[in-house]
Amino acid sequence: MLPLPAPGESMPLPNRSWYRHLYLQVLVAIFAGVTLGHFYPETGAAMKPLGDAFIKLVKMIIAPVIFLTIVTGIAGMRDLGSVGRVAAKAFGYFLFFSTFALIVGLIVANVIRPGAGMDIDPATLDASKVAVYAAKAHETSLVGFLMAMIPETILSAMVQDNILQVLFVSILFGVSLAMVGDRVAGVLDLLNQVSVVVFKLVALLMKAAPIGAFGAMAFTIGAYGVGTLANLALLVGTFYLTSFLFVFGVLGIVARLCGFSIVRLVGYLKTELLLVLGTSSSESALPALIEKMERAGCPKTIVGLVVPTGYSFNLDGTNIYMTLAALFIAQATGVHLSLGEQLLLLGVAMLSSKGAAGVTGAGFITLAATLSIVPSVPVAGMALILGVDRFMSECRSLTNFIGNAVATVVITRWEGALDRERFDAALRGEMPRVDALEPAAVAP
Repeated sequence: MLPLPAPGESMPLPNRSWYRHLYLQVLVAIFAGVTLGHFYPETGAAMKPLGDAFIKLVKMIIAPVIFLTIVTGIAGMRDLGSVGRVAAKAFGYFLFFSTFALIVGLIVANVIRPGAGMDIDPATLDASKVAVYAAKAHETSLVGFLMAMIPETILSAMVQDNILQVLFVSILFGVSLAMVGDRVAGVLDLLNQVSVVVFKLVALLMKAAPIGAFGAMAFTIGAYGVGTLANLALLVGTFYLTSFLFVFGVLGIVARLCGFSIVRLVGYLKTELLLVLGTSSSESALPALIEKMERAGCPKTIVGLVVPTGYSFNLDGTNIYMTLAALFIAQATGVHLSLGEQLLLLGVAMLSSKGAAGVTGAGFITLAATLSIVPSVPVAGMALILGVDRFMSECRSLTNFIGNAVATVVITRWEGALDRERFDAALRGEMPRVDALEPAAVAP
């Protein structure tokens, strides 16, 4: 662990040139990407491989990061009762707030009614554009969920793009290691040492973050154009406003009740949030979030359980999007949903949002699955929002990311395990900067 200052003293920031801060580099890269995409759209669209390559680099390391974090976290607890208690609190928290996010989206859609007055005939929509998402919708069923969670082999879980499988194998391995105990203490020590190397690799990969953010943002603006937002500006604006109110209203109240400021937490994670904004993927900052939460005084044993599982089961932004988008489509196509049908929609969304946890493109696919079970709303209506879904995916990812950061702190505090002095120092900016450029701290 990093040494704490003496009482009454603060830890000054290290002497680092301003241009070497990762958050500034990413911010400049995003601005450059928007500029290039707007003024030279063809060139901007051609930058897509840069963003895709960076996301592939990060995804390459996600499986080992999750495996090592969860296994060493569970094995480090030794007391499996503690593991079960933390897991129960985490899933209880996830279930409550993800359901609450669905309800918020439903209420806002009924109040603002962003799709009202469009009077679009579903028969005129090109359903082929959403066929690929509808085809994958069966994967969000309960059976599909269970089958997606179990890998073919232990090793295959580490090489496939499926977080659920990695979680499943990691939890089983960690529990087994804890049950064996001191007889395999050397294995736990080895995994802890490997963690140091893996997080150093993460630090090296993060040096390419500005390039990835530049390419992804240049492509988005170049391919879709800023003017694309004009047609569905009310939907996009409503979604951003709702997400903002959820983060700084709902999660802000939760944070205040737990004794910390959501604004300061967002400030502490600004580098990672800019990375998520630039790449439209919260996964791109998953390793960095694990590192930053540990450095802010949350034990590795809790971070290792809460953060990876939260990435699959605590998707507040995605849930707000689902009910809001579903009602937008109903309103735009002139479909009136009774209270009972809206409650059915809510219930289906609660189940499908969990079932799509391991499915690529979960947000849009889950929406397709939900609409396919509620036949009164035409699935073809998804074509209406396909053009602006990319812009909303950035907000979904940001909200999901912040929601998981808050969940980690809250559950750590519930466990009475939060190092309050270190946490407060980190949020005040008095700890040494630990942007993703630097290796992770490892608890002794």
